[in-house]
Amino acid sequence: MGKHHSHPNIINRLKRAKGHLEKVIEMIESSEPCLDVAQQMHAVNKAIFNAKQTYIKDHIDHCLDKEAVSDPDRLEEKIEEFKEITKYLN
Repeated sequence: MGKHHSHPNIINRLKRAKGHLEKVIEMIESSEPCLDVAQQMHAVNKAIFNAKQTYIKDHIDHCLDKEAVSDPDRLEEKIEEFKEITKYLN
């Protein structure tokens, strides 16, 4: 399936999330205010969620769609893969 044009963007988002997560750990260890920690946790969650959605949508657009068209004999398999991967969108 290989690398897609969105992968560098996704990697950058995940690296930002990693930085936010490291900051959350530091904040908890240094007893920062709960509201500030919760705000950082929200940033981590949102960054990972957005990266995941972009990754899955890219997979659907570039892997499932092209493969289903290029190999109609595998259409049923690709439909099942589509059903399986969409459960991770939430």
